[in-house]
Amino acid sequence: MDNVENIDDQEPQQKLNVVGMVGLIVFYLIIFFAGILSHKILKRGRKEVQKSQVASNTEDMMLAGRDINYFVGVFTMTATWVGGGYINGTAESVIKNGLVWTQAPIGYSISLFLGGLFFAEKMRTKKFVTMLDPLQEKYGKPLGGLFYIPAFSGEILWSASILAALGTSLRVICGINDTASIIASAAIAMTYTLFGGLYSVAFTDVFQLICIFFGLIFAIPFMSSNINVDTPLRSSNLTMFLDQDQDYSKFFGKLEKSDVGVWIDYAIMLIFGGIPWQAYFQRVLSARNVSVAKTLSFIAAFGCFSAAIPSIVIGLITMNTDWPGTDYARKLVKDDYKLAVPLTLLHLTPPAVAFIGLGAVSAAVMSSTDSSILGVSTMFTRNVFVNVFRPSASDKTTVWFLRGTVIVNTVIAMLIAIFVKTVYGLYLICSDLVFILLFPHLVMVVHQPKRTNKYGMVAGFSIALLLRVLSGEPVLKYNAILKFPGYVEPSYDQYGDYSYGRQRFPFRNLIMVLNFLITISVTYLSQKFFAKFPKWQHLDCLEAVKDQETEKRERLKNEIEGEQCL
Repeated sequence: MDNVENIDDQEPQQKLNVVGMVGLIVFYLIIFFAGILSHKILKRGRKEVQKSQVASNTEDMMLAGRDINYFVGVFTMTATWVGGGYINGTAESVIKNGLVWTQAPIGYSISLFLGGLFFAEKMRTKKFVTMLDPLQEKYGKPLGGLFYIPAFSGEILWSASILAALGTSLRVICGINDTASIIASAAIAMTYTLFGGLYSVAFTDVFQLICIFFGLIFAIPFMSSNINVDTPLRSSNLTMFLDQDQDYSKFFGKLEKSDVGVWIDYAIMLIFGGIPWQAYFQRVLSARNVSVAKTLSFIAAFGCFSAAIPSIVIGLITMNTDWPGTDYARKLVKDDYKLAVPLTLLHLTPPAVAFIGLGAVSAAVMSSTDSSILGVSTMFTRNVFVNVFRPSASDKTTVWFLRGTVIVNTVIAMLIAIFVKTVYGLYLICSDLVFILLFPHLVMVVHQPKRTNKYGMVAGFSIALLLRVLSGEPVLKYNAILKFPGYVEPSYDQYGDYSYGRQRFPFRNLIMVLNFLITISVTYLSQKFFAKFPKWQHLDCLEAVKDQETEKRERLKNEIEGEQCL
């Protein structure tokens, strides 16, 4: 949104900081051994009532014995969302577009609250193991397994994006090669996840979240007291943009009337698209009981929002800093905005404080990486390998397959983080696919299972996917075929660079709603058709009629059992 003069594009070469390297190694060793030991400690202290809720060692590894309490639950739920992308991205968004466009903190916080309000109780009561279980229960194992594709894409690219953010941060502060830092961080998170599953992930999340809050909050006073920072901090006439026209507050940003549709589109997508993620439901389903599952969602919503405040303040400090006067010795350009957190730590704080802050950033990355990798591996093992291909797989086979999947997915995330330059853009695409394709059907199978069947699901899913593809995507470098009102045509900017077309209409929300309506309509028509023309039931290739009769028998059986209990 801002036109910044692109000068001195070459970043100063960072020398290897030996003290920083030693501090980082010590921090990683603490995380590693905490993750390894936590599995034995937490599992040994489990009560018999929790042991009885776990059907197998596989489920034990996936859900930590369904024994996550209030304390650990709140920390692990919050830490899952507060990753390196969240910390660095919030500061970057404030600098680049202003507070009004920094939607993730409030959006994800509302998402956690709504998840606890409308999904936690139903999912935990039915003792599902993954988010895809109710979808496979309703649509069948093969069709339900299709939802793994958007879920996998979102989770794996989220992991890759935050690993890439860590690589950049460590290069700036310690002078460590991006590739080396990405491999080391992912390998440590992978190793303790292999040993302890969700036990290790949840326990290390407690330590990591404390590091995040303490590290960044501790660093802020040192940043603001630096001689190159103008105090008191201002929200307008900012030092960083003195050479530009500041007819509005750069900190708060500006929402043009023509961009209201875009703002609404992203806001609603963040809120409702933030619900259907395995990393979230893994915590809900591992909770000790329904009360814990709901409560940790509500408290984590507050924690998620609170964790963004230090990043917002760092963004404001960055904008009030005379960067040519610092050791950085040059103005920040757009490519530097994503480095706001590591740059302020390195150039505005003493070395010791910078390394504490570095620990906070590293902790944020590892706390989200391990959660996403375990979540996506759990879904593939249970909902694809076991449910679709190997229903008779033994518990031991499933456990080892889960561990192998963790290794494979970690390697995939590392490779994407190292070699793909637009990881965050790809993650955003997958996020809107999760919102458009997965969210409507998760709502239907959890809250209105009678109003959806296989025909409705196939029609809604397919048409929604087609509409999204036709709507264009600048990140993938192709223009829209289907142009909604307010579409901005592709053009060349003042530097001669080609700019792809973009939608200003809230098209993602429209497609998501159409997915709902098509699913409900096609389900209704198919039910009425086969009910009115029973002789045509031999054309029911998806066996929706058979499923409907099975569901009726199950409901009748449950009602009879309920009356007998009374």
